[in-house]
Amino acid sequence: MSLFRIVLTLGSLTALAGCAVGPDYERPELALDESYSPQIAGSTGPGTSAPVDDAALIRWWNQFDDPALSRYMRLALAQNLNLAQARARVTQARAVVGGATADLLPSANVSGQAARAYQSVETQLGRVLNTIPTYERYNDNYEANLTASWDLDLFGGLRRARQAALADYEASMAGVAATRLGVAAEVADTYMVLRGVQQRLDIAQQKLNTQRELLRLTRKLSDHGLIPEAQTDQQAARVAQTRAALPVLRAARDQATNGLDVLLGVPPGTYRNDFASTHDIPRAPALNAMGSPRDLLTRRPDLMIAERRLMAANARIGAAIAQYYPSISLTGLIGTATTIGGSNLFSDGATQAAGAVGLRWRLFDFGRINAQIKAARGRNAEMLAAYRQTALQATQDVENAVSALTNRQEQSATLASGVASLDRARAARQKAYERGVASQIDVLQVDARLLSARDAEVQARVSAAQAAVATFRALGGGWNYLGSAKDS
Repeated sequence: MSLFRIVLTLGSLTALAGCAVGPDYERPELALDESYSPQIAGSTGPGTSAPVDDAALIRWWNQFDDPALSRYMRLALAQNLNLAQARARVTQARAVVGGATADLLPSANVSGQAARAYQSVETQLGRVLNTIPTYERYNDNYEANLTASWDLDLFGGLRRARQAALADYEASMAGVAATRLGVAAEVADTYMVLRGVQQRLDIAQQKLNTQRELLRLTRKLSDHGLIPEAQTDQQAARVAQTRAALPVLRAARDQATNGLDVLLGVPPGTYRNDFASTHDIPRAPALNAMGSPRDLLTRRPDLMIAERRLMAANARIGAAIAQYYPSISLTGLIGTATTIGGSNLFSDGATQAAGAVGLRWRLFDFGRINAQIKAARGRNAEMLAAYRQTALQATQDVENAVSALTNRQEQSATLASGVASLDRARAARQKAYERGVASQIDVLQVDARLLSARDAEVQARVSAAQAAVATFRALGGGWNYLGSAKDS
């Protein structure tokens, strides 16, 4: 059989072998409910209603209506170094896909050489050749060849390897989305803490001034014997307690500022001056129309990663099974070389050609192949369990986050009502003081209670804002599902 017929036959077999060995991937069924628990389904809060759809989730931080937060978010998504690492991993995975695709195609290389040889007549061979009248002691030799080879993927092992590489590539893309979502959530969370600490520092300073004024008045009364000295000591302890809170709050402010700078990919302290003045805490938006747990499959990047890893593990089972079967390769060479004693590289008599069919079959290595297949199936079972666990964890994240948001907003509203009541009580006490029926100490004591209530309300508002951030993160942050991998 001629080389042309061999190539034609093997090429036909390759075309017919469209079904690669090993299992084809099918998305497994997940035990996800059609709706969330009644406690959180369609839950709303006192903030502005914000229906959760993919468009709103892509830039979910805009729901807080804070221009500074949106600015820092843009900087973080452009400069964060963890995100830069994730993007670099995509580049690496794309290169692996390119290599796996190249394995399916023929390869070719060009080689050439030029040589000049000298034969001494003092050697035994030289003496013999020197008796030939046309003998030349100097010989120039030139050669140029084109070599091509092709590993025929008759049983789909290389195609399965490419499928696995493609799934890994898509997992790395989802990894960028997961990192993006994580960075955005950390930026928002840190920003909420920072704004809350700023307000708490202002409140603590006001409270310290109030406590100091109360201490001055109680000492004055104690010096005149109008109140026991123990009351002065108690008030001095309150002043010390309030003063002790200030360094802790300043340290928390510095930690939050430095943490935000690192998230923005800049040295700590770069944006410290931006927080020289106190600003309000962004109000947590209310959430509704969250969809169902099954919607998380198209939103959560961690679910995307888990499924793509499962797809890769499934494809590697086929790549391992393909080792049972023979591997056939074609090799061909065409070239030209100088004829013996001649110097014309491209003359008709100087051409050369060769062709070969190679066969490799691991007939006596089935034990090792069996072990590789078992390992691949075990990896697939592990990834299947991880995928299902990730889906359950995703639903739990949403349930917990929305529950926390609802209850934190309720807590914040209750504390705000208490602050309003104390505001009214303080105004009434101030009027009584102005009429002479209440003392300045009475007014300052109400002030101290009011400031403590405001501090508690600030903490509750920060917690509510953090719970909203956690909810947006749990819902997936606008990631769109890539769809099934195509074996092109």
